[in-house]
Amino acid sequence: MSTPQHREGVEYQTVGASYLEQRQLRRGAAGWVLLAGLGVAYVISGDFAGWNFGLAEGGWGGLLIATVLMAVMYTCMVFGLAEMASAMPVAGAGYGFARRALGPTGGFATGTAILIEYSIAPAAISVFIGGYVESLGLFGLTSGWPVFLVCYLIFIGVHLWGVGEALRVMFVITGIAVVALVVFVVGMIGKFDPDNLFDIAPTDAAGASTFLPFGVAGVLAAFVYGIWFFLAVEGVPLAAEEASEPRRDLPRGIIAAMGLLLVFAALMLVVAPGAAGSSTIAESDNPLPDAIRAAYGGDNFLAQFVNYVGLAGLVASFFSIMYAYSRQLFALSRAGYLPRWMSVTGRRKTPYLALIVPGTVGFVLATATMDGALLINIAVFGATVSYVLLNLSHIVLRVREPGLERPYRTPGGVVTTGIATALAVAAVIATFFVDELAAAITAGILLVALAYFFLYSRHRLVANAPEEEFAAIRRAESELAD
Repeated sequence: MSTPQHREGVEYQTVGASYLEQRQLRRGAAGWVLLAGLGVAYVISGDFAGWNFGLAEGGWGGLLIATVLMAVMYTCMVFGLAEMASAMPVAGAGYGFARRALGPTGGFATGTAILIEYSIAPAAISVFIGGYVESLGLFGLTSGWPVFLVCYLIFIGVHLWGVGEALRVMFVITGIAVVALVVFVVGMIGKFDPDNLFDIAPTDAAGASTFLPFGVAGVLAAFVYGIWFFLAVEGVPLAAEEASEPRRDLPRGIIAAMGLLLVFAALMLVVAPGAAGSSTIAESDNPLPDAIRAAYGGDNFLAQFVNYVGLAGLVASFFSIMYAYSRQLFALSRAGYLPRWMSVTGRRKTPYLALIVPGTVGFVLATATMDGALLINIAVFGATVSYVLLNLSHIVLRVREPGLERPYRTPGGVVTTGIATALAVAAVIATFFVDELAAAITAGILLVALAYFFLYSRHRLVANAPEEEFAAIRRAESELAD
């Protein structure tokens, strides 16, 4: 261990080769197709449940506007992330990008917000899986916690088996979920009636109409639910150090995933309420099977098929987001922002403690709260905060480092990510108004994490961690230019 070096208001230590050897991921485990599958897997549970609550907040018109705006935000942000990932292919992804653009504090704040999103989201999804299993009457369960436990044990185990194996299993599960969505659309398209979209009666809210039954304010309230169609796709670059050709594969993978998610979002938003009625599924915990039963006048094979096979969508997102939280925690720990022991990798090059520790926390939270809505809103608030910082990072890097090698360049440059930044700020505001408790909890976690950074970890950062080396290169180039 070298003598501490002071710069940028923090202290660095250069670690020996053995430190980094104990913290290696398996390179070349995924090509762009698997990365695209990973991006879809992160999000696909949002097509099966959750988005429909936006109908109760804004009506179909309000949810349509909110979804279109969030689709624009995510698409613009994905283009920016594709550029940054091609230029800086490191496991820290969002933290690494923000670290170079916004400095150590900005990088840590971004990484922490991302970690909140990815650590809490699986806990929320496990609650939904538990409720799903109970509603189907499977195994005679009357409480969800055994389901939470089994989910965490099985899927942490698969991740520990190896990243290549985990990504392939994830790809298969996601494929099954996609089949369920396709079968749903094919089975329901013949029942579509445009009048069903507008069957929620207008209220006396300002600007209320058949199109916007809850008025203009309903659009803002529906933002959170428009996000559910795309939440977590930004996690694809976390696979940078395990991709076959990261500078090429990461942009391809995340853009392909976003394209598929846009198609799924459009189909679900139009077909489900258009066939069954917006009012029918506005508050359903299981909207797709309920939509089928309403459209066909009772239970049938199609509803049962989508009900059972649709469980794969929840499992796919649960499984894949565990991968995301482990890699974000791994990168922050390897660089010294969080306790270093959590970044150690095992014989199969998987960060086992970065999988187990958040998994344990998630299981405890799911069991203690049994409140999937609160947990997912905490995750969404963390996500929207990170979106603001990620888009700002792209803008700062374009302005400050125009000569940075960028194998992929964002169409529209800073205008594209500027649009995403403005919409991300609106999403943060909307999330706060939808669930003040979730926003307060997320803000509290961020403040505690920043206190840990300022009081402890900023004095113990690792100078030769990959993300920190990228920042050091920029600093050296800047000094030479001066």
